[in-house]
Amino acid sequence: MPVDRLTQAHRLDAADPLAAFRDEFVIGEPDLVYLDGNSLGRLPHATRDRLRAAVDEEWGVDLVRGWDRWIGLAREVGDVLAGGVLAADPGEVVLGDSTSVNLYKLAMAACDARPDRRVIVTDDDNFPTDRYVLEGVAATRGMTLRVIRSDLDTGVSAAAVREALDDDVALVSLSHVAYRSGAIADLDGITRAVHAAGALVLWDLCHSAGAVPVPLRSAGVDLAVGCTYKHLNAGPGAPAFLYVRADLQAELRQPIWGWFGQRDQFAMGPAYDPVPSVDRFLVGTPPVLGGYAALCGARLSASAGIDRIFAKGTALGDFAIELFDEWLAPHGFALASPRAGRGAHVTLHHPGAWQISQALREASVIPDYRTPDRLRLGLAPLYTRFVDVYEGLHRLRTIMEAESWLRFSANRSRVT
Repeated sequence: MPVDRLTQAHRLDAADPLAAFRDEFVIGEPDLVYLDGNSLGRLPHATRDRLRAAVDEEWGVDLVRGWDRWIGLAREVGDVLAGGVLAADPGEVVLGDSTSVNLYKLAMAACDARPDRRVIVTDDDNFPTDRYVLEGVAATRGMTLRVIRSDLDTGVSAAAVREALDDDVALVSLSHVAYRSGAIADLDGITRAVHAAGALVLWDLCHSAGAVPVPLRSAGVDLAVGCTYKHLNAGPGAPAFLYVRADLQAELRQPIWGWFGQRDQFAMGPAYDPVPSVDRFLVGTPPVLGGYAALCGARLSASAGIDRIFAKGTALGDFAIELFDEWLAPHGFALASPRAGRGAHVTLHHPGAWQISQALREASVIPDYRTPDRLRLGLAPLYTRFVDVYEGLHRLRTIMEAESWLRFSANRSRVT
């Protein structure tokens, strides 16, 4: 007997322990099926209220006196991320700059800490900014960037990393969750292999922070970076974060020597003398409004609990894959994500993925397109319902049955 998928979706929503968190977010278009929270998270009500208060009461009234509370915001957010999202210790995470800038700072510091080694390792499906930054670091330092092959659908393997390691490798830098497929890398196993080779490891957590458990402490991870505007819901252009294991902080020196990393910064001393804490990886004035947004988003994720978030994200993905098998595989789609071991998105491959993504937008479904020919469906556990997955994929099936996607040009005018 065929499964009533809509009834199934409602039952799953009724049993969802995180269902109430959807009410914490601004839902401006009730008919819109938003499946792109892995690119930009929704706006929390608490964030809107906090930013209004910061603008009206703190900036508007307190003026420069507000720095009495603003100056410690980067560490405050970092500690919430460490304890509630990243399984790190207080004092190991700090907010500031962008992911790309933080990656550069930590990659340069790591290579400086291994001065006799001449190789950086990454994979060919790492996020583009990571590859570009690492290429620039290698070129600046006269090093070699060793690029290993990564499967587009199943991600980078620990075996491939081990094969790339030797006593000339200074740094290995990879993404924990693959941006294209959502495949989760073996963070623990890869970190152990890198350490056995005497190198340092730098993880990109952009698609894992707030979506999957990140065992930084137990895995002994050296360094990590990540953004806050995806699953942490801090808004467009929100500041990134970086992690440095406590016992490495005094040893590493980042290349951008700014006054917020300086010991006794307001003494305005003549020479740079970095503090022996994670603050030495700061540069300039912290982003206050973005910091408040990141703080609100981090607190929401911490309140929900990363294990519960991961469990729901997995269940949402499993449901989407069931609907794919039943509804979409007959229309020429292929699954481009692992059936197990995923982050909070599911990716489908189809030769007309770009056109299909435009047809979905017309049908009030917002997915994400990624080359080559991939439709990425972000399933943000804090506000995505099972009925949203049902409705989004039902509209996609309707588009495929009617062949309405063929009306759209195959020439990509923009990438979403």
